[in-house]
Amino acid sequence: MKTLTIFRHAKSSCATAELDDHDRPLNKRGERDAPIMGDLIKAAGIRPSLIISSSAVRAWRTARIIAKQISYPIEFLHRESTLYHAGINRLIDLIAAQDEGFNNIMIVGHNPGLTDLARELIPGLTSNIPTSGFVSVLLDTDTWDIRTRNSCELIEYNYPKATHQP
Repeated sequence: MKTLTIFRHAKSSCATAELDDHDRPLNKRGERDAPIMGDLIKAAGIRPSLIISSSAVRAWRTARIIAKQISYPIEFLHRESTLYHAGINRLIDLIAAQDEGFNNIMIVGHNPGLTDLARELIPGLTSNIPTSGFVSVLLDTDTWDIRTRNSCELIEYNYPKATHQP
């Protein structure tokens, strides 16, 4: 059995002509929501043995906040440039390439790829993963090639407005 948590980066500032999309930082709401969601991940008992983040500033900052909240060593965070706006096929390939010794992986990235992946794993999921939202699933497989899974069970789906944050 493997656990996969898909986390969409926290809310970022709007792109400006002076700032490339990749370099957009979190805004105040993102800085507020990410630690709250990290606490909810910890409370749900989700303990990733590997966290892989998009190289985008907003995703990397989100991953660092989550890591701090769940007591995951910051120095073990993995920054992956191909996660930046990765589609579902790239996400599946990236996950499949991970060492089988890891049983619990978290991916921090972007939509629409993350929502597409969540819908592939949980066909009944119809909503979009909002910023700072996450989906955690239990995969009935011994390999990270999620195409070969027997089944998939939703462990947790949460996002800031579901927690009644202002």
